[in-house]
Amino acid sequence: MDNKQYLIADARKEQIITAAIAVLNEIGYINTSLSKIAKQANISTGLISYHFSGKEDLMRNTLMYLVLKERAFIKEKVESKQTYQEKLLTFIEAGIAYQGTNGTNTNALLEIVFNGRTPDNVPYYLAEIDEREELQALLIEILSKGTESKEFADVDPYVTALMIRSSISSVVSLPRHEQNLSLEEYSEKLINNVLKIIK
Repeated sequence: MDNKQYLIADARKEQIITAAIAVLNEIGYINTSLSKIAKQANISTGLISYHFSGKEDLMRNTLMYLVLKERAFIKEKVESKQTYQEKLLTFIEAGIAYQGTNGTNTNALLEIVFNGRTPDNVPYYLAEIDEREELQALLIEILSKGTESKEFADVDPYVTALMIRSSISSVVSLPRHEQNLSLEEYSEKLINNVLKIIK
Protein backbone atom coordinates (compact mmCIF):
# COMPACT_ATOMS: atom_id res chain seq x y z
CA MET A 1 0.00 0.00 0.00
CA ASP A 2 1.53 3.34 -1.01
CA ASN A 3 1.47 6.57 1.03
CA LYS A 4 -1.54 7.97 -0.84
CA GLN A 5 -3.61 4.90 0.03
CA TYR A 6 -2.51 5.18 3.67
CA LEU A 7 -3.67 8.80 3.74
CA ILE A 8 -7.06 7.81 2.33
CA ALA A 9 -7.38 5.05 4.92
CA ASP A 10 -6.46 7.48 7.72
CA ALA A 11 -8.98 10.05 6.46
CA ARG A 12 -11.69 7.37 6.34
CA LYS A 13 -10.86 6.26 9.88
CA GLU A 14 -11.05 9.85 11.10
CA GLN A 15 -14.42 10.25 9.34
CA ILE A 16 -15.72 7.16 11.16
CA ILE A 17 -14.31 8.30 14.52
CA THR A 18 -15.83 11.78 14.06
CA ALA A 19 -19.20 10.15 13.37
CA ALA A 20 -18.77 7.97 16.46
CA ILE A 21 -18.15 11.08 18.58
CA ALA A 22 -21.35 12.66 17.26
CA VAL A 23 -23.42 9.52 17.96
CA LEU A 24 -21.93 9.11 21.46
CA ASN A 25 -22.99 12.68 22.24
CA GLU A 26 -26.46 12.19 20.89
CA ILE A 27 -27.45 8.82 22.36
CA GLY A 28 -24.65 7.68 24.70
CA TYR A 29 -22.36 4.66 24.69
CA ILE A 30 -24.93 1.99 25.47
CA ASN A 31 -27.19 2.92 22.55
CA THR A 32 -24.35 3.52 20.09
CA SER A 33 -23.98 0.87 17.38
CA LEU A 34 -21.95 0.48 14.19
CA SER A 35 -25.11 0.87 12.12
CA LYS A 36 -25.95 4.20 13.78
CA ILE A 37 -22.37 5.41 13.30
CA ALA A 38 -22.48 4.32 9.65
CA LYS A 39 -25.70 6.26 9.16
CA GLN A 40 -24.14 9.35 10.75
CA ALA A 41 -21.07 9.04 8.50
CA ASN A 42 -23.24 8.26 5.45
CA ILE A 43 -21.29 5.08 4.72
CA SER A 44 -21.96 1.34 4.93
CA THR A 45 -21.52 -0.66 8.13
CA GLY A 46 -19.23 -2.95 6.13
CA LEU A 47 -16.83 -0.08 5.55
CA ILE A 48 -16.56 0.48 9.31
CA SER A 49 -15.90 -3.25 9.77
CA TYR A 50 -13.10 -3.01 7.20
CA HIS A 51 -11.26 -0.50 9.40
CA PHE A 52 -12.31 -1.65 12.88
CA SER A 53 -12.95 -5.17 14.20
CA GLY A 54 -16.11 -4.16 16.09
CA LYS A 55 -17.71 -1.58 18.36
CA GLU A 56 -15.15 -2.09 21.14
CA ASP A 57 -12.23 -1.62 18.73
CA LEU A 58 -13.81 1.53 17.31
CA MET A 59 -14.49 2.90 20.80
CA ARG A 60 -10.90 2.16 21.85
CA ASN A 61 -9.56 4.00 18.81
CA THR A 62 -11.99 6.87 19.41
CA LEU A 63 -10.79 7.16 23.01
CA MET A 64 -7.15 7.28 21.88
CA TYR A 65 -8.03 9.87 19.21
CA LEU A 66 -9.70 12.09 21.82
CA VAL A 67 -6.90 11.72 24.37
CA LEU A 68 -4.20 12.49 21.79
CA LYS A 69 -6.03 15.59 20.54
CA GLU A 70 -6.24 17.05 24.05
CA ARG A 71 -2.63 16.14 24.81
CA ALA A 72 -1.32 17.73 21.60
CA PHE A 73 -3.33 20.92 22.20
CA ILE A 74 -1.99 21.41 25.74
CA LYS A 75 1.61 20.29 25.14
CA GLU A 76 2.08 22.59 22.16
CA LYS A 77 1.13 25.63 24.23
CA VAL A 78 3.11 24.61 27.33
CA GLU A 79 6.34 23.79 25.48
CA SER A 80 6.59 27.31 24.06
CA LYS A 81 6.89 28.82 27.56
CA GLN A 82 10.14 29.39 29.45
CA THR A 83 9.60 29.59 33.23
CA TYR A 84 7.87 26.88 35.24
CA GLN A 85 5.22 29.34 36.37
CA GLU A 86 4.45 30.24 32.75
CA LYS A 87 4.28 26.55 31.89
CA LEU A 88 1.97 25.82 34.83
CA LEU A 89 -0.44 28.69 34.16
CA THR A 90 -0.47 27.89 30.44
CA PHE A 91 -1.26 24.25 31.24
CA ILE A 92 -4.28 25.39 33.26
CA GLU A 93 -5.46 27.93 30.66
CA ALA A 94 -5.03 25.49 27.77
CA GLY A 95 -6.73 22.67 29.66
CA ILE A 96 -9.76 24.81 30.49
CA ALA A 97 -9.89 26.27 26.97
CA TYR A 98 -9.84 22.78 25.45
CA GLN A 99 -12.48 21.38 27.79
CA GLY A 100 -14.69 24.42 27.36
CA THR A 101 -14.54 24.64 23.58
CA ASN A 102 -14.54 20.91 22.80
CA GLY A 103 -17.55 19.82 24.80
CA THR A 104 -18.59 17.14 22.31
CA ASN A 105 -15.13 15.57 22.51
CA THR A 106 -15.15 15.66 26.30
CA ASN A 107 -18.64 14.15 26.53
CA ALA A 108 -17.73 11.38 24.09
CA LEU A 109 -14.55 10.63 26.04
CA LEU A 110 -16.48 10.39 29.32
CA GLU A 111 -19.07 8.09 27.71
CA ILE A 112 -16.29 5.70 26.67
CA VAL A 113 -14.31 5.97 29.91
CA PHE A 114 -17.32 5.20 32.12
CA ASN A 115 -19.01 2.60 29.90
CA GLY A 116 -16.31 0.96 27.79
CA ARG A 117 -13.85 -1.77 28.65
CA THR A 118 -10.31 -2.63 27.64
CA PRO A 119 -9.53 -5.85 25.71
CA ASP A 120 -8.79 -7.37 29.14
CA ASN A 121 -12.36 -6.49 30.21
CA VAL A 122 -11.23 -3.76 32.62
CA PRO A 123 -13.46 -0.64 32.75
CA TYR A 124 -11.55 2.27 31.24
CA TYR A 125 -12.02 4.40 34.34
CA LEU A 126 -10.05 1.78 36.28
CA ALA A 127 -7.42 1.23 33.59
CA GLU A 128 -4.16 3.08 33.09
CA ILE A 129 -4.12 4.83 29.73
CA ASP A 130 -0.52 5.76 28.97
CA GLU A 131 -1.42 8.60 26.60
CA ARG A 132 -3.75 10.09 29.19
CA GLU A 133 -1.17 9.80 31.95
CA GLU A 134 1.35 11.78 29.88
CA LEU A 135 -0.48 15.02 30.71
CA GLN A 136 -0.44 14.13 34.39
CA ALA A 137 3.27 13.34 34.15
CA LEU A 138 3.93 16.66 32.39
CA LEU A 139 2.10 18.58 35.13
CA ILE A 140 3.94 16.71 37.90
CA GLU A 141 7.24 17.46 36.15
CA ILE A 142 6.44 21.19 35.94
CA LEU A 143 5.52 21.29 39.63
CA SER A 144 8.55 19.21 40.69
CA LYS A 145 11.07 21.27 38.73
CA GLY A 146 9.42 24.52 39.79
CA THR A 147 9.78 23.43 43.41
CA GLU A 148 13.39 22.25 42.97
CA SER A 149 14.39 25.54 41.35
CA LYS A 150 12.70 27.47 44.19
CA GLU A 151 10.37 29.11 41.67
CA PHE A 152 7.50 27.51 43.64
CA ALA A 153 6.97 26.97 47.33
CA ASP A 154 7.50 23.45 48.69
CA VAL A 155 4.38 21.79 47.29
CA ASP A 156 3.54 18.12 46.84
CA PRO A 157 3.71 17.75 43.04
CA TYR A 158 1.51 14.65 42.87
CA VAL A 159 -1.32 15.92 45.08
CA THR A 160 -1.21 19.41 43.52
CA ALA A 161 -1.30 17.93 40.01
CA LEU A 162 -4.33 15.81 40.91
CA MET A 163 -6.10 18.86 42.30
CA ILE A 164 -5.37 20.92 39.17
CA ARG A 165 -6.41 18.17 36.73
CA SER A 166 -9.64 17.59 38.69
CA SER A 167 -10.40 21.32 38.61
CA ILE A 168 -9.81 21.42 34.85
CA SER A 169 -12.07 18.39 34.31
CA SER A 170 -14.82 20.13 36.31
CA VAL A 171 -15.22 22.66 33.50
CA VAL A 172 -17.79 20.36 31.88
CA SER A 173 -20.18 21.08 34.77
CA LEU A 174 -19.87 24.89 34.57
CA PRO A 175 -23.21 25.44 32.76
CA ARG A 176 -24.98 23.66 35.62
CA HIS A 177 -23.07 25.54 38.34
CA GLU A 178 -25.09 27.92 40.52
CA GLN A 179 -22.77 30.86 39.83
CA ASN A 180 -22.77 30.10 36.08
CA LEU A 181 -19.15 31.22 35.70
CA SER A 182 -17.75 31.89 32.24
CA LEU A 183 -14.67 29.95 31.10
CA GLU A 184 -12.55 33.07 31.51
CA GLU A 185 -13.81 33.72 35.06
CA TYR A 186 -13.31 30.09 36.05
CA SER A 187 -9.78 30.06 34.57
CA GLU A 188 -8.87 33.29 36.37
CA LYS A 189 -10.19 32.09 39.74
CA LEU A 190 -8.45 28.72 39.43
CA ILE A 191 -5.13 30.36 38.47
CA ASN A 192 -5.38 32.79 41.41
CA ASN A 193 -5.94 29.87 43.80
CA VAL A 194 -3.05 27.88 42.32
CA LEU A 195 -0.75 30.93 42.60
CA LYS A 196 -1.58 31.14 46.32
CA ILE A 197 -0.53 27.50 46.71
CA ILE A 198 2.77 27.70 44.81
CA LYS A 199 3.93 31.08 46.15
